Amino acid sequence: MSYTALYRNFRPLKFSDMVGQEHITKTLRNQVMSGRVGHAYLFTGGRGTGKTTSAKIMSRVVNCLNPQNGEPCNECEMCKEILDGSLTDVVEMDAASNNSVEDIRSIRDEVNFLPTKAKYRVYIIDEVHMLSTGAFNALLKTLEEPPEHVKFILATTEPQKLPMTILSRCQRFDFKKIPETDIIKRLKIICSEASIKIDEEALKIIAVLSEGHMRDAISILERCSQESVENITIEEVKELVGLPSLEYINKLARGILEHNTIASLEAVDNVIDDGKDLYNFLWEVIKYFKDILVYKSTNNLNLYSEQEITEIKNLADITDEERLLNIIYQLSDLENDLKWSSQKTIMFQTGVIKACMEETYSNTGGSAIEKRLTELENKLANLKFGQDTTIGMQQIAKGEMPEVEVYKLEDTKEKKNPTNINKTTEAWKRVIDGLKRNGKIRLYTALINTRINELNDLIWEIEFPNGLTDFNRNILENVENNNELRKEIYKITGKEIHVKFKDGKSIQKSTSGVGTPKSPIRDLGIDINIIE
Repeated sequence: MSYTALYRNFRPLKFSDMVGQEHITKTLRNQVMSGRVGHAYLFTGGRGTGKTTSAKIMSRVVNCLNPQNGEPCNECEMCKEILDGSLTDVVEMDAASNNSVEDIRSIRDEVNFLPTKAKYRVYIIDEVHMLSTGAFNALLKTLEEPPEHVKFILATTEPQKLPMTILSRCQRFDFKKIPETDIIKRLKIICSEASIKIDEEALKIIAVLSEGHMRDAISILERCSQESVENITIEEVKELVGLPSLEYINKLARGILEHNTIASLEAVDNVIDDGKDLYNFLWEVIKYFKDILVYKSTNNLNLYSEQEITEIKNLADITDEERLLNIIYQLSDLENDLKWSSQKTIMFQTGVIKACMEETYSNTGGSAIEKRLTELENKLANLKFGQDTTIGMQQIAKGEMPEVEVYKLEDTKEKKNPTNINKTTEAWKRVIDGLKRNGKIRLYTALINTRINELNDLIWEIEFPNGLTDFNRNILENVENNNELRKEIYKITGKEIHVKFKDGKSIQKSTSGVGTPKSPIRDLGIDINIIE
């Protein structure tokens, strides 16, 4: 006796047996019960979501001799002949291999003949987007006004490839991905009827790996049942689908987060020794870091066991969201580089070492420069307010900010009588000096060597003769820095001045080489090198 695949053997025979597509099955049953079945249907959606199954059920229910609540009885002569494929009035055609004009012309000629036994002649055309342009044109008229005894059911995974003239002639139903809970429910029924023993955790990971496609889930289950004669465990499922051991993934993730290059490279060597594909391993590592980020943000994960979630929690506790995002971006770039590299092992190991480095750079412009400037500002703030610098820096290292006096704009109006300054340039110099004096080093370094233009009484334009770099732009567009600048301007001018920025890079720079500009940082008496 020939073997039948599980997904064929357990294909739903009624609309009520289908899971995850209730919004479609309910509508189709109502149409059947009310006698308002359309002449042309278009079923769209991803693979394994129930398009062909629904088409088969629909072909039976419209011809069933004893339909019940919009469902086929599957017991009458018509239903049995359709199920075993012996009824010639129901035609299933694969458009991928029958996509020529001649194939559609044969259908167009057949529709003029009455059904041999059934009430309706039903044409199920799968992967209809594969039809040629000529075939679509040959189908148009027949699809729009078929004889009363003909029904068309078209199925496709890519509806965007169908001409609008075809789409407008069909009732369209979009099949969505099946929820994991529904997949698990259906798999339990199959396991019960097929006498397959499997752990609950194994069912859960099969549902996740199927990504909402029921046929994929059943296929994975079938492969696992053939490998294991006893109980199917989660480890057997992972081994069968080729997932690297979570032990190696966890070890590499911990090594990267703890900046432990040796432990990270050991995990890579273990994967290479086991013969696993590095590209697949990298994909799993990226996904693992994503799951750590999700858990840190939501405290919720579905794929892992309780012990694995505990390990993820431990990793989430030693890092922050920004660090995880940086690692994901770095490893994603490594994944792209790995595709085109002929030395994948070297490229992979180099990328891992880079991810383990202490200094990480974000895509939003943040860098080690900003970190150093922030520390310098905090140090100067401590000095200004008479605090012990060592104590202040210890507080910063612990994540605590030293208490400093906060300048309030409304207090200035009451305490100070601003002096009117006629010259805007002189006022701007005093603003920059004030930023330097108050320890706002990032703002100070971003604004040195700039020019000021007074557009009107309320707007100043800050011009950057040497160009406005991304580094300076990020500093100036920061809300806190922008407010600090406006406060300092108010202290000097007594006015609420709004500022605009102008990139003056088009102005030709002097190439005479006469004189060396004085370093503004050295005016502070602090040795610091800033490299843009």
